[in-house]
Amino acid sequence: RPLPPSGAASKWDIREKVWEHLEASGLAEFPRPVRGRIPNFKGSFQACCSLRELAVFSRAREVKVDPDKPLEGARLAALQARKTLLVPTPRLRTGLFNRIVPPPGASKEILRRCATSQGVKDYSVPVGLDGKAQVDLVVVGSVAVSEKGWRIGKGEGYADMEYAMMVSMGAVQEDTPVVTIVHDCQVLDIAEELLDDHDLTVDYILTPTRTIQTNCKRPKPRGIMWHKVSSEMLGKIPILKTLRSREKQAGKDVTLQDERPALANTNRAAVSDEKVMAANTQPRAAPGSAPVGQPHVESDPVNPRTEGSDTATTVYVGNLPASLRVSELKSALREFQVVPVRLNWQGAQHRAFLDYRDRGTAQRAVCSLQGLSLGGSALRVELAKSQRSKG
Repeated sequence: RPLPPSGAASKWDIREKVWEHLEASGLAEFPRPVRGRIPNFKGSFQACCSLRELAVFSRAREVKVDPDKPLEGARLAALQARKTLLVPTPRLRTGLFNRIVPPPGASKEILRRCATSQGVKDYSVPVGLDGKAQVDLVVVGSVAVSEKGWRIGKGEGYADMEYAMMVSMGAVQEDTPVVTIVHDCQVLDIAEELLDDHDLTVDYILTPTRTIQTNCKRPKPRGIMWHKVSSEMLGKIPILKTLRSREKQAGKDVTLQDERPALANTNRAAVSDEKVMAANTQPRAAPGSAPVGQPHVESDPVNPRTEGSDTATTVYVGNLPASLRVSELKSALREFQVVPVRLNWQGAQHRAFLDYRDRGTAQRAVCSLQGLSLGGSALRVELAKSQRSKG
C-alpha cells in the first residue's frame, strides 16, 4: 500500500513518514528500528536482482555500491558478475573507498560473505585518492525517491559528499548513471523546491516490482561545494582535507561554511518565505523522553521583558551530537545572525528550543539553519510542536 502524497512536507516529514510506515506495515527488516537509517525492507534482495537486467550494469566494469544492508544483493550481483566492487568506508572515516577483492576461485558462499558488511571489512583493500578509480555505475540507498529522480537520504549528507568527492577525484563523469534500490512505498512525490544544488539525483529506481527510468535532467553535483562544508565535517573526514588542499593548490575557492558567515547567511536566507511556510505546515513533536535533570535556559539580557511572552515562537533544534557544547550552538546562532531571545538547552536529549520574538523571526531562523551540520551531525530544525495551534 503506497503512502499518501507528501504534499508540502519538509524532507524530515517525508523521512519520518517512510520510517513509520515501514515499521507499522511490517515491511521493515533487520537492522531495526529503521528510523535514522537507509531502511532495509522485505523484498530488498529481489529488488537488487533487477540490477542484472540493466544495460548500464552489464556494461559497467567498476561499480560503487553503498554499505547499507538493503544493498547487500547489489554488492553480491556485482561480485558474481566479476565486476570491481567499490564500497565507501562507513562515514568516510578512513578514506573514500574499499575495493572488495574476493579470493581466487571464491565459492558462492564466499561471494555472499564478501557482500555483507563484515565481508567488506575482511576482503577489502583501501583505495587512496590516487587509486585511479573509474566508476561506471553508482548504487545508493535512499529513504525516499520520486519517479522524477529526486532523492532524499537519511539526512547526514554522506551519499552526496561521496559523489562530490568522486567528481573531484575524476572517478565519475557527468553521465555516470546512478541507481537507487527501495521498496515501492518509498517512491513518493517530492517537491523539487526541497532539493538543494548539492543533492544527488538518480537515473534508475529498482523496487521489488518495478524498474523505473527517471530520465532526470537536473545536473548532478559538479564537485565539492566547500561553502556548504563545515569545519566539523572536515575534521571528521581526513580524505576531505587532502582533497581541499589539492583544490586550493589548483586555485579553487575552498572557503568553508563557517569561514564566510555573511555569505552563508545570505545564501540560506535567499530561500523564499513561501518555501519555509510550506516546509513547516506540519510540525512534529520533538523526539525523546522528558528532560532529565535541569535543562540549561538562557534569556537575552537585552530584552528581558520578552521572556515568557505569549507572542514568542519556539524553534526546535534536534539531532544535536552528544559531544556538542551549548557554546558551539550559540556561536553558530550568532554567525547566522539568528540569536534567540531565550535558549533552552537539553543536551542529554540531543535537542534545544529557541524562542524568537515573533513567527517571522522564527521562520527566518529555521530557513537560515536548515541543513547546518554541527559536530558532524546534520541538525533537524523546525517550528516546535507547540506552534501547531498558533498562526
